[in-house]
Amino acid sequence: MNWIGWALLSAVFAAATALLAKVGVEHVDSNLATAIRTTVVVVFAWGIALALGKHGELRTLDRKTVMFLVLSGLATGLSWLCYFRALQLGPASRVAPLDKLSVPLVMIFACLLLGEKLNAAAMIGGALITVGAMVMVFG
Repeated sequence: MNWIGWALLSAVFAAATALLAKVGVEHVDSNLATAIRTTVVVVFAWGIALALGKHGELRTLDRKTVMFLVLSGLATGLSWLCYFRALQLGPASRVAPLDKLSVPLVMIFACLLLGEKLNAAAMIGGALITVGAMVMVFG
């Protein structure tokens, strides 16, 4: 399967995450809910890595790779804490679209920080995502 298939599966699972999390945070502190979810993710991810025999590659990782993966993990944790709190306080149908503003933000940061090029179609798409999120949240 190519990257498009994996990205579409990611979107399906992200949608399921929002719905399941909304129900899951009803009667628990959002930080505790995030901790439970994160524990499941850690056990699941390590289970996959171990089952596929990828854990041996740990010894070959350089400092830069580890540093960026750790920073990414911290950003993920902060994102999840904020997302679960938002789900606890607001409707999933409004929280999820606002959370998807990460898409145009990634586009902007990838252009500025990684030197990726944005063509007209990408810029229009990013603008439409932004406008669509705003309409869904404030409309």
